[in-house]
Amino acid sequence: MDILKEIELLDCPLCGGTGVLSEEGGWAFSVQCCDCGACTGHAIYHTPEERLEAAASAARCWNRGKVINPAPGE
Repeated sequence: MDILKEIELLDCPLCGGTGVLSEEGGWAFSVQCCDCGACTGHAIYHTPEERLEAAASAARCWNRGKVINPAPGE
Protein backbone atom coordinates (compact mmCIF):
# COMPACT_ATOMS: atom_id res chain seq x y z
CA MET A 1 0.00 0.00 0.00
CA ASP A 2 1.31 3.44 -0.94
CA ILE A 3 1.24 5.72 2.11
CA LEU A 4 1.01 8.77 -0.16
CA LYS A 5 -2.52 7.71 -1.14
CA GLU A 6 -3.48 8.18 2.52
CA ILE A 7 -2.84 11.94 2.34
CA GLU A 8 -6.14 13.80 2.11
CA LEU A 9 -6.49 16.66 -0.36
CA LEU A 10 -9.39 19.08 -0.28
CA ASP A 11 -10.96 20.46 -3.45
CA CYS A 12 -9.14 23.26 -5.26
CA PRO A 13 -9.41 26.50 -3.26
CA LEU A 14 -9.89 28.48 -6.50
CA CYS A 15 -12.29 26.44 -8.65
CA GLY A 16 -13.36 23.40 -6.59
CA GLY A 17 -11.60 20.96 -8.93
CA THR A 18 -9.62 17.87 -7.99
CA GLY A 19 -6.07 18.25 -6.70
CA VAL A 20 -3.36 15.72 -7.50
CA LEU A 21 -0.23 15.16 -5.41
CA SER A 22 2.77 14.55 -7.64
CA GLU A 23 6.43 13.83 -7.06
CA GLU A 24 8.86 15.95 -9.06
CA GLY A 25 11.81 13.83 -10.16
CA GLY A 26 12.56 12.30 -6.77
CA TRP A 27 13.37 15.60 -5.01
CA ALA A 28 10.07 17.41 -4.28
CA PHE A 29 6.28 17.20 -4.09
CA SER A 30 3.60 19.60 -5.26
CA VAL A 31 -0.18 19.59 -5.70
CA GLN A 32 -1.89 20.77 -8.87
CA CYS A 33 -5.55 21.21 -9.84
CA CYS A 34 -6.67 19.09 -12.77
CA ASP A 35 -9.18 21.76 -13.83
CA CYS A 36 -7.68 25.24 -13.48
CA GLY A 37 -3.97 24.48 -13.08
CA ALA A 38 -3.54 26.15 -9.68
CA CYS A 39 -0.59 24.62 -7.84
CA THR A 40 1.48 24.75 -4.69
CA GLY A 41 5.16 25.51 -4.53
CA HIS A 42 7.57 22.59 -4.33
CA ALA A 43 8.07 20.89 -0.98
CA ILE A 44 11.69 19.76 -1.27
CA TYR A 45 13.26 16.74 0.43
CA HIS A 46 16.85 15.55 0.55
CA THR A 47 16.64 12.12 2.16
CA PRO A 48 14.21 9.20 2.01
CA GLU A 49 13.30 9.95 5.62
CA GLU A 50 12.10 13.45 4.64
CA ARG A 51 10.02 12.22 1.68
CA LEU A 52 6.71 11.63 3.51
CA GLU A 53 6.96 14.92 5.41
CA ALA A 54 7.52 16.79 2.13
CA ALA A 55 4.39 15.19 0.67
CA ALA A 56 2.40 16.11 3.77
CA SER A 57 3.76 19.66 3.62
CA ALA A 58 2.60 20.12 0.01
CA ALA A 59 -0.83 18.79 0.99
CA ARG A 60 -1.05 21.18 3.96
CA CYS A 61 -0.30 24.15 1.70
CA TRP A 62 -2.98 23.02 -0.73
CA ASN A 63 -5.56 22.40 1.99
CA ARG A 64 -4.91 25.87 3.45
CA GLY A 65 -5.38 27.53 0.07
CA LYS A 66 -1.75 28.57 -0.43
CA VAL A 67 -1.66 28.10 -4.19
CA ILE A 68 -0.30 29.84 -7.26
CA ASN A 69 -3.03 31.00 -9.63
CA PRO A 70 -2.01 30.49 -13.29
CA ALA A 71 -4.61 32.99 -14.56
CA PRO A 72 -3.47 35.88 -16.77
CA GLY A 73 -2.32 38.85 -14.76
CA GLU A 74 -1.39 36.84 -11.71
